[in-house]
Amino acid sequence: MIDISKLTQGKNLTELDAQILKYIVENIDTVLQKGVREIARDNYTSSATVIRLSKKLGYTGFVDMYYQLVPQVKKASLQQTEVIGDFPEIRLQDFFEYNTMEEVNLFIEKVLHLRQNYIFIYATGFSAIAAEYLYKKLLVLGKKTIIASGTDSIGVFENNLEDIGVLVVISKSGETQQVIDKLKAAKEHDIFTVSFTKETENRTTEIADLNFKLFDNNKLDDRNMLPNIFFPRLLMLFEYILKEYFGRLNKNNDEK
Repeated sequence: MIDISKLTQGKNLTELDAQILKYIVENIDTVLQKGVREIARDNYTSSATVIRLSKKLGYTGFVDMYYQLVPQVKKASLQQTEVIGDFPEIRLQDFFEYNTMEEVNLFIEKVLHLRQNYIFIYATGFSAIAAEYLYKKLLVLGKKTIIASGTDSIGVFENNLEDIGVLVVISKSGETQQVIDKLKAAKEHDIFTVSFTKETENRTTEIADLNFKLFDNNKLDDRNMLPNIFFPRLLMLFEYILKEYFGRLNKNNDEK
């Protein structure tokens, strides 16, 4: 039941590569003992193909890939079979484990203080629900905002490029190709970009000018089937940023 799609996105893997990776994930308890040759034999391929797969995924070799995958696979398997006990709480400290106050300040400056151009928000899937929330919050603040998701025509974004001042994207995995394509297009037009993703390294964080990272409880649960407070954390972060924004507005008014 473990979804490997987010492990493979952007890696240019062949169908055979994906088959081998799935085999390794599903047999994580025994593949190290089996070794590269037996894994290759079980998948009707060569040892060199297994080694190349590990390098395509960014690891130094098979053993390195194994030890990097084990904790992710074990955690995902445990969460699928365990009865959920105490639900994790959201604390203010969670926001600043991977982010800084300077990044909050930059968001306020570049997004909430934007005057003439539009804020463009883009997300797909479950992330689009959180994007809709941010969109409506910005609208009631009087901010000129456009929103689009994977179901919208690409023209919604491309036809407004000249009027966009900031692109804000949300992608829990950070590997959604449609999001990455929008970021690249924005960068080509010198548009400031902001992303909200999980805390681990991903392609979105490498491209965005400003990235907010939030802890993802179930990193391999691409379909969002298991209990996870990534999105509640995200909404709380939105509200915290707005709290800081209003605090500064009130301070400025008092000084006047």
